[in-house]
Amino acid sequence: MLTKLDGTAKGGIVIAIAKELGVPVKLAGVGEGVDDLKAFDAKEYVEAII
Repeated sequence: MLTKLDGTAKGGIVIAIAKELGVPVKLAGVGEGVDDLKAFDAKEYVEAII
């Protein structure tokens, strides 16, 4: 799970960590509450930051 997905510097590192450790990211926090957890789509995220 990735929380505080509010900037490319913070969120961008998740791709490298997931690749290095071989651990998938399933959820991303896009707000302050538990209802703000969304399914994480790496391709969609990368396209949004480039």
